[in-house]
Amino acid sequence: MHVMRLLMQWKALKFLPNRQILPEGLLSPFIEYLNPRSTLTPPFPSPLAARLLGIDGITAVFYGPDFITITKAADANWAHVKPEVFSLITESVNSGEPIVTTSDEDTFMAGQNGSVPDSLAYNEKDSEVVGMIKELLETRIRPAIQDDGGDVDFCGFENGKVLLKLRGACRTCDSSTVTLRNGIESMLMHYIEEVQGVTQVVDEAETASNEEFARFEAKLRERKGASAATT
Repeated sequence: MHVMRLLMQWKALKFLPNRQILPEGLLSPFIEYLNPRSTLTPPFPSPLAARLLGIDGITAVFYGPDFITITKAADANWAHVKPEVFSLITESVNSGEPIVTTSDEDTFMAGQNGSVPDSLAYNEKDSEVVGMIKELLETRIRPAIQDDGGDVDFCGFENGKVLLKLRGACRTCDSSTVTLRNGIESMLMHYIEEVQGVTQVVDEAETASNEEFARFEAKLRERKGASAATT
């Protein structure tokens, strides 16, 4: 393990191992795991992510090209969870085994299904304005967000508004709105006159899944508490 950084009001830990994290040939610049199920099912199962999300208080695991970002719940304490997180990542990295266990067919199918390709990649069907927006996001904005342990998805350009989804450490941080308004929005509006603002996209299905899993975890804690009280 080379570097460890605490980010976004201590809600996320960013690790910079001396090795590539994402598998070769992956079309997306990141993989994000928001629940245990996603770590076990194709196209990108990850035993490490599964173990990390098994730690009480860890809510998300984000893989960038050469970094790993871990996000915790607001009521979790890094003093309690950081040693186990650090140990699991160090063990996995030192083992030399792939962080993500995927086949070439999985990678190909994910790309064909349209769920993985980089949203900032060039597309000949893009308008001139959208092309400029993507280029600015790719060259000026993405590097800064990746430095903070996250990434950004371009979701569209409608009625003068750029639709973006923040990922990783930036996704749930308290300053995500500030990041959009004062950082991304101001830069896009400065360089591209057609841009009138930026709107943050929230995945409703993703939110519902997280809420359902949170309720499931709460029930498990209640059962453990009741079991402990009767013994």
